Amino acid sequence: MAKESMKARERKRERLVEVYAEKRAALKAAGDWDALQKLPRNSAKVRLHNRCNLTGRPRGYMRQFGISRVTFREMANKGLIPGVKKASW
Repeated sequence: MAKESMKARERKRERLVEVYAEKRAALKAAGDWDALQKLPRNSAKVRLHNRCNLTGRPRGYMRQFGISRVTFREMANKGLIPGVKKASW
């Protein structure tokens, strides 16, 4: 489980990206690189990192489900993910 501070930091970055998205796009289109550098660093979309929605784990993230591989396996074994079941042959 990730520290709460790491999860909070990531949520803050997501919020900043939303707030500055239009302004950032306008400055890029205008080619005003000086003004672009004065925006907060965390408002750049490239600084976002995918994290598990439940545990905050940064590695082994599965985009299709929005959770980490570990959480996915636990939920799939318990039958909490519709249409997913453990293979056996």
